[in-house]
Amino acid sequence: MRDAYHEELDSISDSLVDMARFVGSAIGRATTAMLDADLKLAESVIAGDEKVDAIQHDLENRAIQLLARQQPVATDLRIVVTSLRMSADLERAGDLAQHVAKVTRLRFPDSPVPGDLQATLLEMGQLAQRLMAKAAEVIITKDVDLALQLEHDDDAMDDLHRTLFQHLMDDRWQHGIETAVDVTLLGRYYERFADHAVSVARRVVYLVTGDYAHELDPAAAAAGDGTAPVEDA
Repeated sequence: MRDAYHEELDSISDSLVDMARFVGSAIGRATTAMLDADLKLAESVIAGDEKVDAIQHDLENRAIQLLARQQPVATDLRIVVTSLRMSADLERAGDLAQHVAKVTRLRFPDSPVPGDLQATLLEMGQLAQRLMAKAAEVIITKDVDLALQLEHDDDAMDDLHRTLFQHLMDDRWQHGIETAVDVTLLGRYYERFADHAVSVARRVVYLVTGDYAHELDPAAAAAGDGTAPVEDA
């Protein structure tokens, strides 16, 4: 009975890894679709978000059944509760990848990103994908040091986000209001996607240590918001 119980706990962790890998792939494909004005690829990202939702719903059902049947305590309880929170982060990250694809669909057959900003958005998309891949690795390995690294890796995304706004506020901006709105939204989507990857890593830190990330890494607390939940507009 206990073996089956721990197998179920492991399967919940496996589902989280599947979600992280899927949304990481989604943000990569959404970025390609955005820059290439590839409507078919954008539509595949939009449709694929249903898979993320399905994994989350299945994970939630299994976690609730475990809580009801086994009444876990201590570390096992942290695993179940933290997994539920991580699944919510990952589901929202999937939504953000879908949002990028929807902007692409809206502006087809043109790309929503002007040529002078494509390199910056490409870098944001690649970084978002790397951060989520690292979050998946953290879920697998439970490596606290690697999890804490994500706090600092996210600084690069914040820098890129600021770069976008510098372009938007420049008097030489000549791409119009509609494009400015698109770029503002896209920058926000990537920045929040990265925040969700960091949030997953923070929750793994709590799962393993029972402490919050900012308690173990004061530098991260000074740079960010500790364990405040990620909120999306």
